[in-house]
Amino acid sequence: MIEVFKTDVEEASHAKNLVALLLQQFPGSRINFDLHDCDRILRIEGESFAVEKVMAIVKENGFTCKILE
Repeated sequence: MIEVFKTDVEEASHAKNLVALLLQQFPGSRINFDLHDCDRILRIEGESFAVEKVMAIVKENGFTCKILE
């Protein structure tokens, strides 16, 4: 399963912290940000993860997050 999200994360340190939090919830997943993309892409690849939970974690940390259409 692969999902791509549009975010407003701009700093690498914030992205690193979010990846760590997401990996705690979804161990074994591959998670990364592309902060150079205009949509500040968050990409998650894994066996199973809840899209709603991903968006909630990002939002709880002060950032916007929605599925990239």
